[in-house]
Amino acid sequence: MKIFSRIFVLLLTFFVLGSTVAQAQDKPKGWSRKAKGAAIGGGGGAVVGGLLGGGKGALIGAGAGVVGGGLVGRNQDKKKDPVRYNNYRNKK
Repeated sequence: MKIFSRIFVLLLTFFVLGSTVAQAQDKPKGWSRKAKGAAIGGGGGAVVGGLLGGGKGALIGAGAGVVGGGLVGRNQDKKKDPVRYNNYRNKK
């Protein structure tokens, strides 16, 4: 009976560790260049818009920064990581 429990624990450990390794390979890479560009553009646009136009200018600057940064990042993804670009381009 002891040998059965040891084999059972060994197999259980093997399957648990094996499944975590398989899942680790499927994780996304992190932020795309599109997302980074939108975040940086939004922050920068909010700061510049706030300095130039106050509260309303910050909102306008943030919106323009998000759109501009997202477009620049999208073009970078298209050139440097076409698989990721095609994944978010083909989503509906």
